[in-house]
Amino acid sequence: MKVFDLKEMEPEEKTEVFYNVDEFNTRLIKLPAGGKIPTCDMDSYVLFYVVDGKITVIVDGEEKKLDDGDCLVTEPATLSMKTEEGAKILGIQISKS
Repeated sequence: MKVFDLKEMEPEEKTEVFYNVDEFNTRLIKLPAGGKIPTCDMDSYVLFYVVDGKITVIVDGEEKKLDDGDCLVTEPATLSMKTEEGAKILGIQISKS
């Protein structure tokens, strides 16, 4: 068992994988004010949990706004993300088997 304090963790880079096994990987994403993740095609299931801040996520052309504590789960899709004020997000990619 491992416990991670996401509120206290600070990734060394924009996105940092902190737990990785064959079935899934877990990363902490830190976006500065005005930051974004460009459009990418994901071949895995994805879960985003907003630890701090507000983000806008576009999944297959559908836009959703997420605040602190919100969680989005999606099947493999094309997605992008942006924030106006900055955000810290937990991202989990789950292998499609």
